[in-house]
Amino acid sequence: MTARVLLSASGSRGDIEPTLGFALRLREFGAQVRVCAPPDFERRFAEFDVPLVPLGPPMTGSRGGRPSQADRLQYIADWPTVQFDTISTAAAGCDAVVATGVAQIAARSVAEQLGIHYQYVSYQPTTLPSPHHPPMPLPGDRPAPEAIGNQLLWEIDAHGWNAQFGQALDTGRAALGLPPVGNVRDHVITDSPWLAVDPVLGPWSQSPGLDVVQTGAWIVPDERRFPAELAAFLDAGTPPVYVGFGSMPVCDGIARAAIEAIRAHSRRALISRGWGELALIDDLADCMAIGEVNHQALFTRVAAVIHHGGAGTTTAAARAGVPQVVVPQMMDQSYWARRVADLGIGTACADADPNATSLSAALDMALAPTTRARAGEVAAMIHADGATVAAKLLIDAIT
Repeated sequence: MTARVLLSASGSRGDIEPTLGFALRLREFGAQVRVCAPPDFERRFAEFDVPLVPLGPPMTGSRGGRPSQADRLQYIADWPTVQFDTISTAAAGCDAVVATGVAQIAARSVAEQLGIHYQYVSYQPTTLPSPHHPPMPLPGDRPAPEAIGNQLLWEIDAHGWNAQFGQALDTGRAALGLPPVGNVRDHVITDSPWLAVDPVLGPWSQSPGLDVVQTGAWIVPDERRFPAELAAFLDAGTPPVYVGFGSMPVCDGIARAAIEAIRAHSRRALISRGWGELALIDDLADCMAIGEVNHQALFTRVAAVIHHGGAGTTTAAARAGVPQVVVPQMMDQSYWARRVADLGIGTACADADPNATSLSAALDMALAPTTRARAGEVAAMIHADGATVAAKLLIDAIT
């Protein structure tokens, strides 16, 4: 029997890349795989000949580049209906639906209506209810008062899911002939979610009501060569400090602050443009701006990585054994910043828009020999077989 699997994914590159890694492993086990994901990633999936069913409009918004506030609000409003329409069609003939990441509203209902296996997967512990940590804050959330305990925060989180998606979920389920749902979050997550996170970087403590299986991180092996200009820059001097914030809408001055802090340590700088369109501040030869490149190879060639704290970048830097400076912007990034600091493989900036002085102080710690040594120790503990573990589990569940 050939297993047929639909993967549903949403978000930016850091949310989609692990799903691609899982798809590749499933295919190695003989499964037929298709993926519902934003159309921005059609070219990336085509590189590996993995079928992609466009899910919603491009993440980059109506004008290209970083999405506007109006784009984001419209995206959220349309999201449940888009999922029900797209996933219902894409799941036809499949044996399982796997939902990855946040706000996966429709996938379980589609699987239920078809009578096929459903699996929810989180890429960070803070999506999963636990007395050991608070919920992941959503964009625009204010920090909760310290007097509010985790149990109450999770109850508030459940109410938030119901308020935002409850009516849309029940409407979509009614169209499929299914009864309404009382708790949207717990319906989506189920009581047996997977956690696709390396247990060294993001350990899970067992929590009441959840039987979590931690598979390890899902990674796409990257064998791309560096562009010639980047290779020449790396070979021309001492290891630079990398600065990149991926799809984050960072403040305009962060590139200047980073370059000044890096120069204060007599280091060269590599600036990744990203969605924030970071740019160089002058034409001196000690700095270079780059686009999308092979992070798995690049991070082994740099002195430190300054980044936003996305799960993918944190894992890539940790695997490379390179010290990190995390400048969290939103959602799960504060969690990863704490983990980097707790593990002793780098440090974090409390300010999402740090100045050169605070970044320079953070680099003091990151560039210390003891931090580099500890980063190397932790790198040796991290495994890269999470997608293989997950593929075996899913194939066993449906065959």
